Amino acid sequence: MRTAIYPGTFDPVTNGHLDILFRGKELFDTVTIAIAADSNKTSLFTLGERMELLMEATKDMPNVNVRVFEGLTVEFARQCEAIAILRGLRALSDFEYEFQLALMNKKLAPDIETIFLMTQSQFSFISSSAIKWAASLQAGVSDFVPPHVEKALMTKYANLRIKSNGEG
Repeated sequence: MRTAIYPGTFDPVTNGHLDILFRGKELFDTVTIAIAADSNKTSLFTLGERMELLMEATKDMPNVNVRVFEGLTVEFARQCEAIAILRGLRALSDFEYEFQLALMNKKLAPDIETIFLMTQSQFSFISSSAIKWAASLQAGVSDFVPPHVEKALMTKYANLRIKSNGEG
């Protein structure tokens, strides 16, 4: 069976992430979405919340599963018996960073390939950071994330506003 992992923080999962996943799952028998537990990024959603959001987004995809991992991506890929690491590219700025990661991963695990998929043009400007910024200002983000993710974002920011106002 040909398995790939699709690693990231997914904070939150976007339609751009799902675009890469939809196309990637057609290339492999199984795709494991690998949520990084030890990221340098400060997350809005907890690991559990991100896992729930991804499980809801992928509930109708039988060849996709969601797991949390710690440590090196290539080591997790080996645990999953994956032959590839699936990565999405939006712009040239993504390429430089992803290229460096791919070279490092290839050095650490020559048997695991990195597969790059370009996002479709309508998703090329979408980033989790931009979506969080817009949602924090109470802007609708329904064009960028699944409905359940938009609801989770609005709830999260409403709760943060309540806390910051000393109401909670």
